[in-house]
Amino acid sequence: MPDAIALDRAESLITSIPDYPKPGIVFRDITPLLTDAAALRTVVEALIEPFAGRFDAVAGVEARGFLLAGAAAMAADVGLMPIRKAGKLPRPAASMSYDLEYGSARIEMHDDNAAGARVLLLDDVLATGGTLRAGRDLLRAVGSEVVGIATLLEIDGLGGRDVLGDGVHAVFHV
Repeated sequence: MPDAIALDRAESLITSIPDYPKPGIVFRDITPLLTDAAALRTVVEALIEPFAGRFDAVAGVEARGFLLAGAAAMAADVGLMPIRKAGKLPRPAASMSYDLEYGSARIEMHDDNAAGARVLLLDDVLATGGTLRAGRDLLRAVGSEVVGIATLLEIDGLGGRDVLGDGVHAVFHV
């Protein structure tokens, strides 16, 4: 596990943007963290550490989850399973709908490369849990075993952990 000083430094790079994308929502901008190689390495190590050796693929939810999942897959020397927003895949896919704290959406993934895979599911933020629940359900629907869910940041008090149950790891909490 990365040391506390490195984690504190990485966390300090996450910026809060009030009233985006809608009034009352506080958007957590992880771009400053992503542009800092040491901070990115620190959080990727912290994301995968509790699940080390238990997964052979990382799935990331579009868009910011892609960035973390790609880095995590490289660090763990495993494959990457992208979970896309609806309509982005050029061939048949499995899909799942879900609700967000400010709307609804649909995600998709290829349905021919996941059967039997042990997958760590990653995203940037856990809020109400809708996106990650849909990702977990989608992975299970295509035959993957979800060994855990990891997020960079959990917004406490919005019920996301209750929706997902056990096996959730968050590097930071707000």
